[in-house]
Amino acid sequence: MTWYLLVKWVHILSSTVLLGMGAGIAFFFVRSQRTGDPKVIAAVACDVVLADMLFTLTAVVLQPVTGIVLAASAGYSLWTPWLVWSFGLYVVVGCCWLPAVWLQIRMRNLAAGASLTGTGLPEIYHRYYRWWFGLGWPAFIGVLAIFYLMVAKPEI
Repeated sequence: MTWYLLVKWVHILSSTVLLGMGAGIAFFFVRSQRTGDPKVIAAVACDVVLADMLFTLTAVVLQPVTGIVLAASAGYSLWTPWLVWSFGLYVVVGCCWLPAVWLQIRMRNLAAGASLTGTGLPEIYHRYYRWWFGLGWPAFIGVLAIFYLMVAKPEI
């Protein structure tokens, strides 16, 4: 395997992890919310935060590094319009993901506290969840748009 193909493989794999973890985390976290049980929510939130730190964060770091190496190796200017749009969308996705992770950590802690004390989830928890859910949509759509740009490389 050539160096270029190895970098391309890492780029494709990490983009798949980014999309798959985002969808999987959202699915399981939303499902846990529907139980209304702080113990279930706390357990799932603990796994969600861990998965984001182990897998999503790794992919978030690898994506721009491998992407820039691939673009330069393939002879693309980093100012090629589809690349500029990809970079811009990546920043937008990151601006949604970072506060979402912060919210997940807060929600995990609040759910764990409610589970330990046997109380219901506080109102701030529900507010955090609405923000988390709202931030997820532009992030997910942004990742899908980046996938399109990477595959189609349109003349914008």
